[in-house]
Amino acid sequence: MANELQGKRIAFLFTEGVEQVELEKPLEAVRDAGAEVDLISLETGEVQMFQHHDKGDTIEATKAVSKVEPTDYDGLVLPGGVINPDILRTDEDAVRFVRTLFDRGKPVGAICHGPWTLVEADVVRGRKLTSWPSLKTDIRNAGGDWTDAECLEDGGLVTSRKPDDLPAFCSAIVELFAKDQATAGPRTTEAVTL
Repeated sequence: MANELQGKRIAFLFTEGVEQVELEKPLEAVRDAGAEVDLISLETGEVQMFQHHDKGDTIEATKAVSKVEPTDYDGLVLPGGVINPDILRTDEDAVRFVRTLFDRGKPVGAICHGPWTLVEADVVRGRKLTSWPSLKTDIRNAGGDWTDAECLEDGGLVTSRKPDDLPAFCSAIVELFAKDQATAGPRTTEAVTL
């Protein structure tokens, strides 16, 4: 990847229990494409990442979600891990941040359990998306159209199911974030096959 995201500022929103590879690989892809990145959590400081059920490394969250402005960002990534989005979806500031980015038509990528926060933000209604299979009922109950696919794009939303899907997910979010215009308006759905 070259500098297709030069001049873009992308938010990564996560907290304790984030799946390490689902944070690190998209972060690497977005940075390699030239984007400026903010690592946002509920508070600043060290955040414990997980490798499935086991503790992984820690990562420094440089911004607190209660102190950031959604208008400062060109896109958002929501990594998975079971614990991470379960905590995020109970935090009013995190939910408001996600909803505001959607309301402004900013592109969003979510993988694995990441769409749980989208459900809480009430932004999946009428959208086609994928996730870890255990979220299927929650997404459908929230009005979303869940599909089992490696990677889906529905207008300004890219979703994937699991770590094995990371190559397709990373490629799709870089492509989505590189688009010059906001993705507000009609949304289209396409399965991404790489």
